[in-house]
Amino acid sequence: MSEDAIEEFIQRRKKATINDVARLARVSKKTVSRVINKSPSVRAETRDSVNAIIERIGFRPDPQARGLAFRRSFLIGLIYDNPNAQYVVNMQMGALDALRGSGSELVVHPCDRHSDRFIEDIRDFIELQRLAGVIILPPISEDRRLLALLEELEVDYVRVSAVQPTTTTGGYAVLSKERIGCRAAGEHLAQLGHTQIGFITGPEGYVSAIERRAGFREGLQAHGLDINWELEAQGAYTFESGHAAALKILDRPNRPTAIFASNDEMAIGAYKAAFELGLRIPADLSICGYDDSPMALRVSPPLTTVNLPSRDMARAAAATLLADEDDRRDEIIFESGLVVRESTARL
Repeated sequence: MSEDAIEEFIQRRKKATINDVARLARVSKKTVSRVINKSPSVRAETRDSVNAIIERIGFRPDPQARGLAFRRSFLIGLIYDNPNAQYVVNMQMGALDALRGSGSELVVHPCDRHSDRFIEDIRDFIELQRLAGVIILPPISEDRRLLALLEELEVDYVRVSAVQPTTTTGGYAVLSKERIGCRAAGEHLAQLGHTQIGFITGPEGYVSAIERRAGFREGLQAHGLDINWELEAQGAYTFESGHAAALKILDRPNRPTAIFASNDEMAIGAYKAAFELGLRIPADLSICGYDDSPMALRVSPPLTTVNLPSRDMARAAAATLLADEDDRRDEIIFESGLVVRESTARL
């Protein structure tokens, strides 16, 4: 707090606004709002500093706006449009881990990003529930329209994503290094001697699908290989799409000896395709997935897969929303690594 700046403002005899308080206190407008509304998420030192400036410059909050803030609930929203049921369940469990005993509850809201009412639907959800914070999952965590809406509504939010934001936002981010884990998967299959390797991609337009493909390709290229477009098929992060994609790949004249699927759901779909074609795993076909979901240990043989700590990521996202604002980190980054089990073998 600069005494000169405060005195200069007082001398101007200008009506004080919340923006003036934020500027003089060197905090965000949201922090000032929380101080005004006695939010417990602000450190005592910050609260005292802001209150002192409010008193000095004679700022008077808008009673109507303050009333809206007081009506905030103790609800945290989890908003998603993702076909991977296990991923969504893991995220719910992680968020609940963090919220347990906090007095806050989780409200889950599926949406359709292709709908004409996508943004309006989420606006209605947030305003109706009076959410205290929001966790948004990929792929909608990359949607600039949604981020703009959350900024407009002045609701705290955490983006879960595979990459850092391309534009500056006011929210927080929990990120996973998916490219690194997929590079390890590519290297693993190449080191086992496989050269004819099938690849089942994630849904078109998903940042995670782009990152996973790029990482897998880097791993192959490190051993003089590359993704063979004839052995590549589109998936949708679902069991059914993995099954269909694997059948397509395995029907090629140059049948692969290994398949990397961009998530475990699709990898298990590839298991079914192999069974139907009479192929043994891993003697005839090595299969590798991504997620390290519970099903990876429930299939036979157990699935080699890249670990995505989705539950831990959701726990961190929810904990961020519960923490004092001064204790929050703008970004929390999680590593991903390969877990080798029995579904891959040397050629």
